[in-house]
Parts: sequence; C-alpha cells; structure tokens
Amino acid sequence: MMQRLNRTFCIILLFLLLYACGYNRKPETSVAVLAAAPVKKEKVALCCSSNIPARFASLTAPSKIVISRGDHSIAFSQNGMVWVPAGTFMMGSGNKDAFRDEFPRHKVRLDGFWMDKTLVTNSEFSKFVRATGYVTTAEKKPDWDDLKKQMPPGTPKPDDKLLVAASLVFTPPNHPVTLENAGQWWSWQKGASWRHPHGPGSDIKGKGNYPVVQVSWYDAEAYCKWAHKRLPTEAEWEWAARGGLVDKEFPWGNEPVNEGKPKANTWQGHFPDQNTLADKYYYTSPVGSFPANGYGLYDMAGNAWEWCSDLYGANYYSIINTANGVSNPAGPAKSFDPENTYAQKRVLRGGSFLCNASYCSGYRVANRQKSTEDSGTENTGFRCVGDK
Repeated sequence: MMQRLNRTFCIILLFLLLYACGYNRKPETSVAVLAAAPVKKEKVALCCSSNIPARFASLTAPSKIVISRGDHSIAFSQNGMVWVPAGTFMMGSGNKDAFRDEFPRHKVRLDGFWMDKTLVTNSEFSKFVRATGYVTTAEKKPDWDDLKKQMPPGTPKPDDKLLVAASLVFTPPNHPVTLENAGQWWSWQKGASWRHPHGPGSDIKGKGNYPVVQVSWYDAEAYCKWAHKRLPTEAEWEWAARGGLVDKEFPWGNEPVNEGKPKANTWQGHFPDQNTLADKYYYTSPVGSFPANGYGLYDMAGNAWEWCSDLYGANYYSIINTANGVSNPAGPAKSFDPENTYAQKRVLRGGSFLCNASYCSGYRVANRQKSTEDSGTENTGFRCVGDK
C-alpha cells in the first residue's frame, strides 16, 4: 500500500510529520512521509516512539457512544489497584541530557489516589467493548472534515479510498538502518487495531493478560469512564512511577536498564533490526512479567506507553514553577507544541518495548511523550486511577 501512495497523500503525510513532531525529539511516521521530503532537525536525543503523527480519525471526542456506567461519583472497584500515598516531590529531570520539556524541576504536592497495578489488559478491554459496543478510533473510517483541522489551511484532501481505518504498526527492517528515518520501522496498516495489534493476520488469542494497545486517548478515556475511574494526571503518574524513591532515574533506581537482571520490557541489542531477547520478549509482554516498583505497580517502565489525562504543554513546567510549589497540577488549559499549532495533544509516559539504551530513554520516570488524542500505536496503552 505504502509504495502506491499518490503524491497528494504523501504531501498530507508530510504535513502530519511537520506539525505532529515535537520541538525536541525526532519524528516518526510512515515511509511515504520521509520519502516525500527530508525534514531538517537539530541534533537531539532520539526516541523510538516520539511524536507519532495523528492517525486519520476524528479530532473531537467520539459522538453517539453510550457508556452505561460513566458516573465518576459511583464507587469503583479497588480490585487490582494499589493505594499511592500523598506526598511532595521534585517533578521533572535533573539530568542535563534530558529533553527540554522535562525542565525545570519543580515542587509538586499530591493527594493520595488508587492506581491500577498493571496496564489495562486485552481481557479487561474486551469486557468493556462487549458491555458497551464501543468502537475504537483505529476501527473507524477517518473524517476529512476533522482531519484537516490538524493541518495547515489549504492542505489538499487525499483520495477517499486512502482514508481508511488504520493504525501504526512496528515493521522492523532485517538490516541496520540510520536512526533518523523512523519510517524504516513504522508503517500505517489498514485493519490494524486493538484486536489486530500487528496488523491484518494478527490477533490477541491467548493474550488476555497482555496490555491492550492500538488505543487512542479517546478510547482510554471512554474505558476509564465506564469503570468509574479516570486517567492519571502526568504528575500522579510520575509520582507513582518513582515508587517512593527520591531523585532516581528509573522506577527501580539508578542502575542502567541494560545492566543486571532485566527490569522492564525494552529493546535489547541493535535497534531496530536485532533484538537479543534478553528479557524474553520481542513485542509486548504479559502484565506483571517484571518486578513491581516500591508501590507495587508493574510496567511503569517499558512494555507500552501510557496515556495521561493532561494536555501537553512544552513549557508547562516553567509556567507552574514557584518557590512554594504547586498542588495537584492537572496540566495546562490549552495544548502547546511549538512545532504543531493545529492539533491538540495529550501526554504519554513510561516508554515501551521499543525503547533501547542507545536510542530511547522513554523508560526514565521524568521522560515526557505527547501525541494527538486520536492516535494509537502498537506500543500505546493505559492504566486507570481512582480517588479516595
């Protein structure tokens, strides 16, 4: 399919790259985008899943979807959750090599909250879909009227036959490649969805205890509402990921991810063509396959990126940074990404099975990711939280 894309569609994909990529990370998108024209970027750290462009879907919340159990005031089940205590910490990174949006470090005070021990699994998401009839973003045909809102004015409409339900799938090369061209290991595939995470021909049979992926922010939000829970704020997620440790780089401390015993589902070997499988997993792993952090939370690093409730603000930390600190921050009122003034973005945290020590630091507790609300990928999932 990608080889047969016409010039108009390539131009649109190129615009998606230009306006979905972040100011401090290398972009990822389809081969067609990078074949259309090179994008000159400053030399910065790379990330295996940074700034995935918007999939061709609605920019606004799904309409006419009835969620029968959506009142957050109704008590939620605490089964499979742990209590994360209230506390104060320095949010952000103290590492000079971190991304610019992780600075400055700032004092944050949080109330306690309940959090799912694991990412939401295929089995749990299946129950939600059966109960509600919910259809995920990746399973819907995109609407050009919504898509063009994320694009510069005057962007031409692609051929209707190309606007099909699809999502991003990891398609690794069988030989070493330069890491600047992420289109060499990502591709849009028709039919990819949470039911078919690797694209057509794949399925989730026998993988009920694996994290559900290929879910957009809208999908995650809908599930949380059904379960009488909510998505964590970015601050809550980072506090929980630290697991009671102070000023450490990772949920387990400061030991590098590629030293000692496997601590998370990440990429070992030469990215993206060779994985030694030192951690035994090539794609996602069953939830709880690696040791929990100090709060009893699993997969707070690696496996799948996790959606947060916050809108993404590149300079948000600077805005809220005060000597006295801030209590229970919930993100900016408006999304702000310097290189994307058209699309609204939300925060993701935690890294994924594609993060590699030589290429991606997504599993650091302070690392920030962002993507449009309608985007889903093979390595994006979520977990829920609940209030006391």
